[in-house]
Amino acid sequence: MHELKIPTERHTQLIDISAQVRSAIAGQAGAAVLVYVPHTTAGLTINEHADPMVARDFEMALEKIAPEGWGWQHIEEGEENAPSHPRASLMGPQVLIPLRDDGELALGTWQGIFFCEFDGPRTRSVYVTVLA
Repeated sequence: MHELKIPTERHTQLIDISAQVRSAIAGQAGAAVLVYVPHTTAGLTINEHADPMVARDFEMALEKIAPEGWGWQHIEEGEENAPSHPRASLMGPQVLIPLRDDGELALGTWQGIFFCEFDGPRTRSVYVTVLA
C-alpha cells in the first residue's frame, strides 16, 4: 500500500489526484487499483478532469444538497462539520480502477480521480493499493 498526502486549501474542494495515483502504482502489475480515503469527511470520485469548472460545479452542488444552515443534529463544539459527513457519503470512500495490460489506469479520455475535501483545509491521507 502507498499513502498519498493531500493538502487542501478550502473547506469544500475537489482535487484531481490522477497523476499521484499513477506515480504510486508505477511499475506494479495487477488487475486493478483501489484508491481509498480513511476519513469520514472526505471522499473520492471519478469524473471529468479536462475542465476544472466541473470540479467547482461538484463543490457547489454538494453544498446545496447538504447545506451548512440546515438543522443538523450532529454538532461538535468548535468543529461544526455536520454537512461534511453526508457529502462524503454521497461521494464514497473508495474508487476501483481496472489496470490495462501495460499497467496504466483504464480511465476514459476525460476521466480523472478526484479527492473530495468537505472539512478543510487540512492534509489528508489517501491509500493506493494494486490488487492482483
